[in-house]
Amino acid sequence: MGKPTGFKEFERETPVRRPVSARINDYREIYEDFPEEKLIRQAARCMDCGVPTCHSGCPLGNLIPDWNDLIYHGHWREALDQLLLTNNFPEFTGRLCPAPCEEACVLAINAPPVTIEQIEKEIIERAFREGWIHPEPPARRTGKQVAVVGSGPAGLACAQQLNRAGHHVTVMERADRIGGLLRYGIPDFKLEKGILDRRLDLMRREGIVFKPGTDVGRDVGADDLAAFDAVVLCTGATVPRDLPIPGRELAGIHFAMDFLTQQNRRVAGDPVEPPHNDPITAQGKHVIVIGGGDTGSDCIGTCHRQGALSVTNFELLPRPDHDRPADQPWPFWPLRLRTSSSHEEGGARRWSILAQAFNGSDGRVTSVTTVNVEFRPDGSGRREMHAIPGSEREWPADLVLLAMGFTGPETDTVAHQLGLDLDDRGLLSTSPLYATGRPGLFAAGDARRGQSLIVWAISEGREAARQVDLHLMGETQLPTKGCCDLPRE
Repeated sequence: MGKPTGFKEFERETPVRRPVSARINDYREIYEDFPEEKLIRQAARCMDCGVPTCHSGCPLGNLIPDWNDLIYHGHWREALDQLLLTNNFPEFTGRLCPAPCEEACVLAINAPPVTIEQIEKEIIERAFREGWIHPEPPARRTGKQVAVVGSGPAGLACAQQLNRAGHHVTVMERADRIGGLLRYGIPDFKLEKGILDRRLDLMRREGIVFKPGTDVGRDVGADDLAAFDAVVLCTGATVPRDLPIPGRELAGIHFAMDFLTQQNRRVAGDPVEPPHNDPITAQGKHVIVIGGGDTGSDCIGTCHRQGALSVTNFELLPRPDHDRPADQPWPFWPLRLRTSSSHEEGGARRWSILAQAFNGSDGRVTSVTTVNVEFRPDGSGRREMHAIPGSEREWPADLVLLAMGFTGPETDTVAHQLGLDLDDRGLLSTSPLYATGRPGLFAAGDARRGQSLIVWAISEGREAARQVDLHLMGETQLPTKGCCDLPRE
């Protein structure tokens, strides 16, 4: 590598976050600029490790040591070429991916890992500044028409790859803007929507047709889809996990995605059309966020910016340790305590706690009754949850946000019309090659995989595109994981 002793000489360093007192007053991204000289030192920390286990942590098969080495030597354009071989949207993953590659870094065995995600982000942002990123429409068209249903990261990646193969691609999205969860599920302080729009503009100029406000299954039926040579369902896992306990019917209890979508629309200057004429806002309220994952964290940061009186986060599971658990050895992704920027901004995190009832007055929620829990071995190797007697408590709550994940895709619309099979988890059933039981119909992303990471969604979209191209043409030059994109001859 560029500097064999770099990992000994330089400490891990990441961009400085803007002060909490400043950033909670806006929805801009939270990080300060990262100087180039610091980034080069971070690239120098990449070891000549022989077996780059970072690859095992990356669903895209990103060529991480290659572009780290190029950055250390100042070859930014070549680093960009290496990055784009495997990742359609590094400007998204460089901001939103939890970086499983870093947990798999050899340095992570006993030291802080290489700042892979930050290097990725800086490469693509420099490329945009330098004008290296420009529309690249295919040299020729195949005449084949492909519909991609859903415009989240899986759908966008699939569409871009199919367009590169020369097919005519139409992306249908039921929301009034393109982007799926990138648009309405991710707060602007993590992904300013200008970053998304910048990429969508490029894709339009490359020939991809976007049709927002098109609800496939309602506006477009199965017969309409039959006009396409192939269809790829990238509809996501959008059914939220509910909490059916006493008092659930009270006003003021909402799914996290409804809350986040409304605020993203406000930031964009779009009209908010809340369900049941009930605008969801944390301003001046005591807020309970149930669910300790990324969606819960996004709710917490949004509540701070809306001016909540207090924010309390409930998590059913015990508090993880800071260190890697013994039963989750390197290079696997560990369950460890992670503190997001939203957690830094305030609020309280409560672990091993179960909501038992929502209490209310005049039809609105006013408090949540909880009990502490512990998990004990049940004799079969599993751990069983038990309530701790005497630990009941009532928490004031004017707003409750349910952020407990998603159970799978909606199946009462196009999936039902098309007669698609579901697997035992309620996901769209496909072969290992992304094909459903219906000829020419494929599925990718969370709709077939289940709720997962953005990097997995992009990987799924790319892999599905390869299979669609093979189906349509009998051969394909689209890449599989870790392979370069080759133009059609």
